[in-house]
Amino acid sequence: MMRLETALAELMLEVGASIGGVFLLPVGERTLRLGVLCGASQEIAAPWARVSLDDRNPVSDAVRRRRLVWLSGREEFARRYPRMALALPYDYVLAVLPILHDDGSGPAGGLTLAWPMSRPSRLSADEHEAIAAFRRRASLLLRPDSGGKQMLFPDRPHVLPPPALVLARPTAVDEAQAAVRFAERLPVGCCALDLDGRVVFANSTAMDLMDADFTGLKGARPWEVLPWLRDPTLLEDHYRAAVVSRQPASFTAVRPPGTRLTFDLYPDTSGISLQITPAGTEPATGPEPAPSDRRAPASTELTGASAIYQLTHLAAALTEAVGLDEVVDLVGDQIVPAFGPSAMVLMTAQEGRLSVVGHRGDITGLVERIEGAPVTSAVPAAQTLASGKPAFYAGFADLRRAYPQAIPAEGMDARAFLPLIASDRIIGSFILCYDHHHHFSRAERATLMSLAGLIAQALDRAHLYDANHQLARALQASLLPRSLPRVEGLDMAARYQPAGRGVDIGGDFYDLIRIDGTTAVATIGDVQGHHTTAAALMGQVRTGVHAHATIGAPPGDILARTNRLLVDLDSELFTSCLIARLDLERGSAQFATAGHPPPLIRDPDGKTRELTLSPGVLLGIDPDADYPTTEIPLEPGTVLALYTDGLVEVPGADIDETTGELADQLARATGRTMDEVADMLEKNAPTAGERRDDTALLLIQVV
Repeated sequence: MMRLETALAELMLEVGASIGGVFLLPVGERTLRLGVLCGASQEIAAPWARVSLDDRNPVSDAVRRRRLVWLSGREEFARRYPRMALALPYDYVLAVLPILHDDGSGPAGGLTLAWPMSRPSRLSADEHEAIAAFRRRASLLLRPDSGGKQMLFPDRPHVLPPPALVLARPTAVDEAQAAVRFAERLPVGCCALDLDGRVVFANSTAMDLMDADFTGLKGARPWEVLPWLRDPTLLEDHYRAAVVSRQPASFTAVRPPGTRLTFDLYPDTSGISLQITPAGTEPATGPEPAPSDRRAPASTELTGASAIYQLTHLAAALTEAVGLDEVVDLVGDQIVPAFGPSAMVLMTAQEGRLSVVGHRGDITGLVERIEGAPVTSAVPAAQTLASGKPAFYAGFADLRRAYPQAIPAEGMDARAFLPLIASDRIIGSFILCYDHHHHFSRAERATLMSLAGLIAQALDRAHLYDANHQLARALQASLLPRSLPRVEGLDMAARYQPAGRGVDIGGDFYDLIRIDGTTAVATIGDVQGHHTTAAALMGQVRTGVHAHATIGAPPGDILARTNRLLVDLDSELFTSCLIARLDLERGSAQFATAGHPPPLIRDPDGKTRELTLSPGVLLGIDPDADYPTTEIPLEPGTVLALYTDGLVEVPGADIDETTGELADQLARATGRTMDEVADMLEKNAPTAGERRDDTALLLIQVV
């Protein structure tokens, strides 16, 4: 990992980036993990420590699409990635690029670089070359035989110190002492924070103005030890803004009993310089805190601005999660790690027993004891579910006092048991486990209860989604052919892939009708819309095509008759359809189309082309529409590829280019069965990994 850290630090110096990160993609997984971070604290990056490849996120988009994602400022973030804009509402420039395995096997991870808004709007040629060199170096370092296998599973990101600044002269002890004396002579407060927000230096004036001592502040975050700075809109929020945007910030706070102080923050790649000056006085609004309260010990709990940002990120993310698996992955891999626990268990009640729906961490023994336990059993998980009341235990000793039968588990000490309540119903419980003693303050308990409430609502929606999704897919599957008929002289394969998200079902369909021993009719089409009405109409179209094809009608007549049927049905939905009649005895094929993408033809010599057909209007519009028939020779070795637009239609991309990509892949797939070719086309289609529409594919080869 050290070589990767060194490479990132060198790259950041070359391109002038203020924040850099490397995400790693373990082989066979679909979750990117933040492996190396430089220029920001782990706390700020926590919501993105793990990112699903299926998530709507600049990192996952860049890796999945294998192309640069460039974002310039808050407005563009809000437009393209609203969830991220809520969690990091600052102005900065972000570039994300994929890192590919050097053997061409796919993505190994992603590189993120951030700059202040003052940088140029494009990467220079030198920056492009530096980034390309880093990506090549990283791909070699991430080889399994180069230690990559171990690097792919970091528990937490390696947080680097900022790249070393080039100073005008060498640093020496006497110069450091002179700098301290210089700061002491200034009539204003001077304080230095590192990138984690912790105090590394403060002059005497700063201590006097904040009514603090350096011993209590050194190594701590000021807002954690000074109660009057705990309002998250004060120092913590401005510190975050300065670190992310690298822009100066300023605010005014009131130190009891009524002293107004102005804080000016000046960030760079190594930390933040804090200037503190008096801003007048203000009447006290309450009793001055006791001295013991004014210097509370530092805390690692997630409260204040951190909690607000994390909960905002969670709420936005969970609104996009649909099925149960997505909710569990989001909670376990991306959200819970940001809140500090080392493990978690998510469970619901099924037929009077606890059912674990997801867990993370090394807690297999605990999961086995919980799974299937009656909800009436005397275990804290069941008691929480039955009562709807949370329970917090700072250590195992506290848990043992409440439940003498509790069994210790290695790596688990403090625990929180939270009820999952949605619409006033208890639908499950949530266990958070910590590997150390952990005191749960009132503020943190409130934060964790809010977390549980958001998860409960998402789980409730997910259960409903999964039930509807299963019903919808069963209906759709019943309307498609279970298998293709055997036709001597043809090698055939078909694939149907539903859209990646959403419970709605589409109207994509395909069919192959055996007329006799040497004749078959292939059809493929797409009914407008994604709902049960579209699926039902799809079934009617298939039935109409089948009926007219079996009586020997040519493709143009089949479409014309089916069109009149749809017009009579007055469904207000339109349908694209392509018909191909294959006559093996005559060695010919006839085609007609109703607004459907034309087929791809791979000739016996391997050349692939898009067949040019006379266009016809969509079915269901004009009762008198005509559909011309085109005939071509059909030689042994010819391959026909019939497909729906979901296979090639990418938002923002030219469909002619994406269709050309599909044709190129078909041209390269020689010497394979149609089943093998179908699998390859599905895997490498322009829409693979980002399928927003149903897709149907029908491949036919004359053998």
